[in-house]
Amino acid sequence: MSDNDIHTPVNLERSIELLSPALERDGAVLVDATLGMGGHAEAFLTRFPGITFVGIDRDTDALAIAGKRLAPFGDRVHLVHAVYDEIPDALDALGIPEVSAYLFDLGVSSLQLDEVDRGFSYSKDAPLDMRMDATSPLTAERILAEYSEFELRRIFYDYGEEKLAPRYASKIVQRREIEPFVRSSQLVEVIIAATPAAVQRAGHPAKRVFQALRIEVNQELAVLERAIPAAIDTLEVGGRIVVLSYQSLEDRIVKRILAARSASTAPAGLPVELPEHRPELKLLVRGAELASEAEKAANPRATPVRLRAAERLRRIT
Repeated sequence: MSDNDIHTPVNLERSIELLSPALERDGAVLVDATLGMGGHAEAFLTRFPGITFVGIDRDTDALAIAGKRLAPFGDRVHLVHAVYDEIPDALDALGIPEVSAYLFDLGVSSLQLDEVDRGFSYSKDAPLDMRMDATSPLTAERILAEYSEFELRRIFYDYGEEKLAPRYASKIVQRREIEPFVRSSQLVEVIIAATPAAVQRAGHPAKRVFQALRIEVNQELAVLERAIPAAIDTLEVGGRIVVLSYQSLEDRIVKRILAARSASTAPAGLPVELPEHRPELKLLVRGAELASEAEKAANPRATPVRLRAAERLRRIT
C-alpha cells in the first residue's frame, strides 16, 4: 500500500474553494496545522503554485511520510514538528509575520487509526498507547495505572460524554488492583462486562472511553482552545481559516471562538457602531457544514465532519 492509498483527504474540494480567495496571489502563506500525511497539502501546493506552505504535526511518522510526498515542491514547503498551539513559535522561527490561510483537520489521523500498534482503536488489540506524538511521556496505559477513580470519571464524562463514567471508573480501579492494563483488549473486556445489554445494543460501549483517553493523552481540547485564537491572531486581513471537526466537543470550541470574534463588541444601545467595535471575523458558512452525500460515499471518514470557516475583516489594535 502506498502512502497515497492510506489517506483520502476529507472535504478537500470544499476546503480549496473556501481558502482559494486568500491563496491566489504569489507569496501567500498557507499553514496546515494538522499536516498528517500531506494529502491536503499536496493538492493545495499543486493548485496554487505561488504559495509558501507550512505544515505542522506532532506525529513524527506523519511528518516523514509527508516529507517524502511533498519533496517535489522543494523550498516552498516548511515542515515543523510541533503541536498546533505552538503556531506563533513555528512562524517566528521561519520568519513569517502573517498567514494568508489556515487549515485545521482535527482529530485522529488515518495513519494513527490504521496503524494498530498505536492503540487508538477499540476494535483491535494493541498496546494502550494512543499518543499522537511518540516522544511525549503520557500514554493511555499510564492514565489507567495512575489516575484516581475521580479523575478517570471526570475524563470519561468531560471528554467522552459517557453516562456510565462512574461505573467504568470504579471497575477499572478494581481490575488494576489485580493486574495492570497494558493492552486495549483488557480495557474493552472490563467495559463490556460493566455495560448493561440494552446499552450495548446502541453501539460499542468502549467507543466513548477510548475517545476520552485519546483526548486526555494528547490534551486535544486544551490545545485547540489555544490554537484557534493563535491562528486568528496571525491571520492577515482578508486571510481565511477552515476548521474540520469530527466530534461535538471540538466543534463547540471552534464555534464559540469564531462566534465571539465575528460579533460586534459595541455596547447595547449605542446608536452608531464605531470602527473599533466592528467584528474581527466574517463567518463564511452558516453553522457547521456537513459533508455531502457524495463525499460520505467516497470517503466514509467524512461522515461525522463539521466544517466551519471565517475570513479576517480587520486587525485588533
